[in-house]
Amino acid sequence: MRSQCTATLLVDDARVRVTRFDFAPGAETGWHRHGHDYVITAITDCPMLIEEPGGAVRRVLVVAGTAYVRAEGGEHNVVNDGSVPMSFVEVELKEAAAA
Repeated sequence: MRSQCTATLLVDDARVRVTRFDFAPGAETGWHRHGHDYVITAITDCPMLIEEPGGAVRRVLVVAGTAYVRAEGGEHNVVNDGSVPMSFVEVELKEAAAA
């Protein structure tokens, strides 16, 4: 059984939720489904093992200082696949800004 990562809520308002995730080597998020579009920004290099429904597994490296965006609905478990701690910040986009 893997240890759980630490999720620290930084901002949670009507428009966004910002959470920092810190993983020891081998730690995981646990299975989850994204209810909002989101942006991930890597604080450290993040060698991730992504477990997906149906048994698919992907290994990706998100380099420190880079970011990516994903649409709501993704379901997965994220594992630190490296030998040192990793951290990233997730920004969930709850609603569009008023025009």
